[in-house]
Amino acid sequence: MSAIKWQGRWNEIKWKVKQSYGNLTNDDLKHEEGKDDELLGKIQQKTGKARDEVVAWLNKL
Repeated sequence: MSAIKWQGRWNEIKWKVKQSYGNLTNDDLKHEEGKDDELLGKIQQKTGKARDEVVAWLNKL
């Protein structure tokens, strides 16, 4: 399982995520402390990617 390296930078990279996947809404991308799995689940549903793929992609942004 990939380590999450984007915590604390979410507001910086959220717009890049929205550019890549226009079907993700602000509600989908709302990040609350301690709810990483919920956020990743929403991104997984909309992108069709596995959790590890999503985490790796976010870590690259």
